[in-house]
Amino acid sequence: MLLRRVMPCLDVRDGRVVKGTRFVDLTDAGDPAELAARYADAGADEIVFLDITAVVEGRATLLDAVERTARRAFVPLTVGGGVRSVADMRAVLRAGADRVAVNSAAVADPGLIDRCARRFGRQCVVVSIDARRVAASSGVDVLPPADASSRAELDAAPRWEVVVRGGRLGTGRDAVVWAIEAAVRGAGEILLTSIDRDGTRAGYDLELLRAVTSAVSVPVVASGGAGRPEDLVAAIVEGGADAVLAASIFHRDLHGIAAVKRAMVTAGIPVRLTEAA
Repeated sequence: MLLRRVMPCLDVRDGRVVKGTRFVDLTDAGDPAELAARYADAGADEIVFLDITAVVEGRATLLDAVERTARRAFVPLTVGGGVRSVADMRAVLRAGADRVAVNSAAVADPGLIDRCARRFGRQCVVVSIDARRVAASSGVDVLPPADASSRAELDAAPRWEVVVRGGRLGTGRDAVVWAIEAAVRGAGEILLTSIDRDGTRAGYDLELLRAVTSAVSVPVVASGGAGRPEDLVAAIVEGGADAVLAASIFHRDLHGIAAVKRAMVTAGIPVRLTEAA
């Protein structure tokens, strides 16, 4: 039986964990190594470390912060931000990451996914997709829904654009189409973030989740919008996610990992239980 994972996210800027809404209005949330250790002890199944300003600042990942975090958290660690090449991914893995997420660089050069998967194995490659809901008239090249039987239904179908550079730049790419391509090229997992819901605690974009999980065969991690344990349950039960990522509810002590896992067990979702959870 496949266990579903609960994954706290550490958005890191200048070596500190920060949290905001829709990638802006950032406030300090603590030291990444200390938070990672705390979450691992609390029952986290994996930690996600995202260097959120590496791309914008044109630099590589903060490897010293990754190393410190990896030494403190005895659970798998996924690291993203600033990875532009096979050499960058090698450096991040050597710093202690178990998996490495690529985002903007992969959109610019999709072959990066192929090269990294061939070199390290697809189990190490996570493609992070930041998606923003757009209007039907946006011009985004959307993948037609399987059940659309008319042009009117196609025009009314929800669609999402891939955005990069921390949500600052639209690409004109359909998020579902990009997820499919990423999986075909060698992504072992998709980290799917709704920019519209990020930090809002309004719940995940379940339509976006269903659209992607129904289109790819690799695991999908739901991100953006968790506000209550019930939201994380819904992402799995209704959205089809294999794992759920959250930040605000954990950083601000609104809900703990134990409470989330209890809600999952109540809903019949298989999870790894620890003494803390």
